[in-house]
Amino acid sequence: MNRRNWDERVALHATSPEYGLERFRQDPTHISDVVRFDLPRLGDIRGLTGVHLQCHIGTDTVSLARLGAKMTGLDFSAPALTVATELARDIAADAHFVQAMVYDAPTVLGRERFDLVFTGIGALCWLPDIDRWAQVVADLLVPGGRLFLREAHPMFWTLDYETEDRLVIDYPYFTTAAPIVESEEQTYVATDDGLTLRNSTTHSWNHGLGEIITGLLDHGLRLTAFVEHDSVPWNPMPAQMVARHGEWVLRERPERLPMTYTLQAVKQA
Repeated sequence: MNRRNWDERVALHATSPEYGLERFRQDPTHISDVVRFDLPRLGDIRGLTGVHLQCHIGTDTVSLARLGAKMTGLDFSAPALTVATELARDIAADAHFVQAMVYDAPTVLGRERFDLVFTGIGALCWLPDIDRWAQVVADLLVPGGRLFLREAHPMFWTLDYETEDRLVIDYPYFTTAAPIVESEEQTYVATDDGLTLRNSTTHSWNHGLGEIITGLLDHGLRLTAFVEHDSVPWNPMPAQMVARHGEWVLRERPERLPMTYTLQAVKQA
């Protein structure tokens, strides 16, 4: 169900100004907003071998390649990887793409192959089992290799975004056995003529910070950095948010809510 939804989103995202594929082709120095936001924390990745899990159409993947890493992108959507492969070819990025479920990544890509595992915003919520994901990360990394994760904060995922005058918690913070089932006819970027999704129903799960961090610790990773942010790179609540430095924050008292976080962890020898 989720794959059909993401397959259908590809054409909309590939032509959207938010993803900005043409900017990559026109400007050889351009990188995605998500990667740019974390440049001070990411550091020098030249010469590293990296894998981007749940890479979608590859904008973050090729951005990391432009920063000097040799990148592999993995996603379950064949149409998304077609777009990503064409983009990498057009800009001569050192990136290639593999179709697989994220839980199958070690089998498909090989174990202990990567210096860097990267996961971007809006990925973990599609996975029912975060401990299994942490095992995947540990399997992919070489000893001393690093996980770099920028994600939406689990408190942010609890909100009812339809409420326009206050913050309302309506969804679970902790992981539930049953998925959160939603039907959204619009994707999260602007589309021409208000095009709607036919495959609009999705299943997702929220994962609390304790569960994510404990999963990584249990599988031999050591937490090296954790930063919470009051901003998010899209506008989920137009009535309550304003733009700031390329991201979106609450218009009133943004200190009330962590919107995203950046986590880094290293696989111990």
